[in-house]
Amino acid sequence: MQIQQTNGTQLKMRRDGISFINKLFKYLFYTQFSLIALLVIFLTLRAVLSAAHAHHFHPKKWYLPVLSSIACAGIVGFSWQAFTSFIPSRTFKAAFWLSPLFTCGYGILLVSIGTPGSLAASVITLVSSVLQSIYACWVIPRIKHAIKIVTVSIAYNPPKVKATVLLTIVTCTLYSALLMSGIRGATATTTRTKVDILFVFIILVSFTWTMQIVKNMMQVTVSHIKYMQFASGVELDFNAVVKDAAKYSMGSICIGSILIPVLVVVRGLARAVSLVSGDVDEFMFSCANCCAGVASSIVAYVNRWGFVYVGAYNKGIVQASMDTWEMFRRVEMEKLIDSDLTSSYCFLCGMATGSICALVGGTWALFVEKTYATEVSIYTFLIGYFMSRVAMAWVQASIAAYYVAYAENPESRQFDNTIPDYIRELQRSQV
Repeated sequence: MQIQQTNGTQLKMRRDGISFINKLFKYLFYTQFSLIALLVIFLTLRAVLSAAHAHHFHPKKWYLPVLSSIACAGIVGFSWQAFTSFIPSRTFKAAFWLSPLFTCGYGILLVSIGTPGSLAASVITLVSSVLQSIYACWVIPRIKHAIKIVTVSIAYNPPKVKATVLLTIVTCTLYSALLMSGIRGATATTTRTKVDILFVFIILVSFTWTMQIVKNMMQVTVSHIKYMQFASGVELDFNAVVKDAAKYSMGSICIGSILIPVLVVVRGLARAVSLVSGDVDEFMFSCANCCAGVASSIVAYVNRWGFVYVGAYNKGIVQASMDTWEMFRRVEMEKLIDSDLTSSYCFLCGMATGSICALVGGTWALFVEKTYATEVSIYTFLIGYFMSRVAMAWVQASIAAYYVAYAENPESRQFDNTIPDYIRELQRSQV
């Protein structure tokens, strides 16, 4: 009896600790959001008041390309998710071929601008374009299965989702325009200092975290609804789910919005090391195995599929990730999850959108005022990328819910043979 009481006390202390951390990150996000808003307003007003002395700054030549690119980001992002709903097969294939082309075009634009910063960015962009092309060729055998997963997982659209996506995109568009106004305010004055450069960096970091949180908030709410539909055929009220997520899951969403991007970078580096090393020598091979082991260990503790349980059962992101990964292990889905292309599809849609927006804003700035071209193209690329990821969040949420619900109950009549057939195919290819 005493042992049970001790275990219960320890469990309660652990839950209280997790709850405290979640609340801490929740209030940290709200605080930084408020402070960034005040900072942006201050920088914008400062630029307006000093405009009479800043003769080198031409507002129309900077704001028009930027605002046009932001509007383009909203339109293209919404188009990706709309086309995914109506013609998933063609849209999926288009993303794998269009993203390298637009990224290459963006790289050529950066070369044309010709500044040291743009040339450095062009190297990264052109290399990325080549890698995307190679990747698109390498994954051709897996595209058919990925398209089928997308098709079956989005077959049921929760009520109000598309309207919510549109409203979210409009809100993010206005938010992006506000932040760009602050960034321009920090760089438009004649008395620009290192502090202003720091302001720009802080605004960009805040923008990145906020957009990740918006995307993951959408993923938690939609995956909750889709999970209940796949698992038990229950249809939840969308508004109630959104309120619950905002009230109970915001802390976990904030934490996951930091940890999961870091995980993606670590896994990407591990795979790159493994690919480069091959069987070259024993030292490199052992390093590749070490990196792969670290990446595999991390993904078991923090992963994007955990967002399903964050919303459905109000779990912390780490516990939710561990539970979902354990289920994947139980039904031998690890290799399937590892070879899943749907996350790559959403990522490439973001790369394509970012490149399109950068081409719109950067080309415009190049012709009207070359001194703005580099910064305009980089800022608009980031906006386009994140806007598309927000728009595609409901697609990724639907797929995550489908995988998790299947792993819980593979025998359910809600599922066809899509996943079992692909698992057997992967097993045969490894023999």
